Amino acid sequence: MIDPGRIGIDAGEKLPLEHAVAWAARNGVGILDVQLDGGDNAFTRIDAARAKAIRTSCERDGIRLGLHTSSAVNVAELAPLVGDAVDAYLKAYVDAAAQLGAGWIVVHAGYHFSSNVSRRMEAGLERLRRVITYAETKNTLILLENLNKEPPDAEVHYLAHTLEEWRWYYEKLQSPAFALSFTANHAHLVPEGVEGFLATIPLDRVREIRLADCFRNGKEEHLSPGQGDFDFPALFHALDARGYQGHFTNAFGSLDDMLSARAKFAAMP
Repeated sequence: MIDPGRIGIDAGEKLPLEHAVAWAARNGVGILDVQLDGGDNAFTRIDAARAKAIRTSCERDGIRLGLHTSSAVNVAELAPLVGDAVDAYLKAYVDAAAQLGAGWIVVHAGYHFSSNVSRRMEAGLERLRRVITYAETKNTLILLENLNKEPPDAEVHYLAHTLEEWRWYYEKLQSPAFALSFTANHAHLVPEGVEGFLATIPLDRVREIRLADCFRNGKEEHLSPGQGDFDFPALFHALDARGYQGHFTNAFGSLDDMLSARAKFAAMP
């Protein structure tokens, strides 16, 4: 059903960046998602020479590299100085993408603490506008991801986890440097469900669809296919019927789990 060549792997920080690229090349993975926040992968530790070597490896082996910012960094930050640091963090990801030749950067809308929600949403929207404007100058694509719900009694809640909230952002952000990353398993956790999201979102603005298993209206989990009740064949059929041409990214378990799932997805009727 799905060409495995369209299915990428979220390596996160599981391997040093050079090793992740080499692993992808050895295993025929042409789409690789990485995070540049910690250890040797921190963008502050990637100098020009190292970035050039990684970019050369990706180009040689036909690997499309994408970056994924941390959802723990609050894009909706209001505090003085801290908000400036979030701006600097996002800008640094754009600079890193330009150095590495990464095709996209997944970002988030931030989170709130059940107070000042509207102020936080406005702050996050303006911060996203700023990084998108900067990305335009670097020929880099920003992808806004729909995040996961938290339990109703949790103190912290992610923004843009419902269809209504995600739509509030993406309808206000119009730029050739901006598109969407749809995490299908996050949609499975909320009442709208995958069908509700697919019936509403502008699929022509979606460049990536992220995959993991979980349970309907359940809690945030990134399970391997078959460990939850997510209907992957139904998703693939719906996307095919709507003409989706973008890539997919497996985001669950170990590297081997995600690698083996590519073949399982490709074999689904």
